[in-house]
Amino acid sequence: MKYGYARVSTAIQELEVQLTTLENEGCQRIFSEKYTGVKTDRPEFNELLAHLEEGDTLVATKLDRLARNTEEGIKVIRELFEKGVKVHILNLGILEDTPMGRFFLQTLLAVAELERSMIIERMAEGKAIAKQRDDYIEGRPPKFSKRQIELAIELLNDNSYKAVAEMTGISKTTLVRAVRKARATE
Repeated sequence: MKYGYARVSTAIQELEVQLTTLENEGCQRIFSEKYTGVKTDRPEFNELLAHLEEGDTLVATKLDRLARNTEEGIKVIRELFEKGVKVHILNLGILEDTPMGRFFLQTLLAVAELERSMIIERMAEGKAIAKQRDDYIEGRPPKFSKRQIELAIELLNDNSYKAVAEMTGISKTTLVRAVRKARATE
């Protein structure tokens, strides 16, 4: 049987391109998830591995969808080879359990790991530069301005949390947190 595996790293990324590509490749069953590749315990991937049997083919669009570092990638693909499973990476071809195939795999995974490490390094450098600015604030920018929160808190004098949330679009949880913060600074 031909199985497909699609993965994106964050909830905001879309799987559609990978899913369509795997369907066009003739995969009879496709496992997909929005789960970081840094974690090795990926539920859908683990279920896929449990289904694979000798003679099956695992198809992925890119090698980094299966693993993010050399060690994990070699381990996963070696286990698949031991089970008699073929591994087809669409942008590379079929990986074979031969000395040259294993060398090719290790080289590609090492390059993918280097690329990922360089991205992390560049992000850290960018953050370090940003932290030097006086107006730097750690984390995601606030959705509502300080004035909007203050007005919402004032509305709570005559309205319920639910009513204020409906009027302002500010969630009850955010309102509760803002009230607690305001009381703590009084």
